[in-house]
Amino acid sequence: MRSIWRSLDPALARDIALVLVADTLVGVSFGAIAVGAGLPFWLPMLLSVVVFAGAAQFIFVGLVASGGNPVAAVLAGLLVNARHLPFGFAVADTLGTGWRRLVGAHLMIDESVAFALAQPGQEQRRRAYWVTGVGLFVCWNVGVLAGAVAGTAITDTNALGLDAAFPAVLFALVLPSLRDRHARRAALVGAAIALATTPLLPAGLPVLLALAGVAVAEISRRGSAQAQESS
Repeated sequence: MRSIWRSLDPALARDIALVLVADTLVGVSFGAIAVGAGLPFWLPMLLSVVVFAGAAQFIFVGLVASGGNPVAAVLAGLLVNARHLPFGFAVADTLGTGWRRLVGAHLMIDESVAFALAQPGQEQRRRAYWVTGVGLFVCWNVGVLAGAVAGTAITDTNALGLDAAFPAVLFALVLPSLRDRHARRAALVGAAIALATTPLLPAGLPVLLALAGVAVAEISRRGSAQAQESS
């Protein structure tokens, strides 16, 4: 792992390190929120090892902590994680074969996929994927453990604003892509759909419906491309 890290481009290594620090803090917030909400100490740690998907974990804990049905919470988490299906097709050649493919599939999260797809060559993609995936798995679980320990001593985690940490990190990750006008259009349409449907639908579904913004952006992109070709 250390040799792979040293072989990374310095700028890429810096970006991955920043994401590791940010996700560690988000993991702390998740563990503290889960235990502070009255859930068992072991639950956030079990979810972090077995599920290892921050959005799905937050949704599951949020629904269960608010008195929701655990089955509905699992289904909501699965819906959010449905994005992993196209992720798998996108990075299939990066995972390798045999046990590496199984382990690599478990490490398939937004950050590992994003860093891998941003690299120009196959070897660079492989290094970026595994360094990000393994690094985040370790840092996330360490953060969740620290947060769970802190959650036993903090009676009101809402007073600390920890629930804002996860969306803040996601916003920071997506912010550079908003320079593209099509990406901005997708974000605005998705945000409008999510805001409009959140009061009406169970948690998790507005996020999935917001993906319609991607379709709108793709239609806009193709329209612009056709207009340029015709001109």
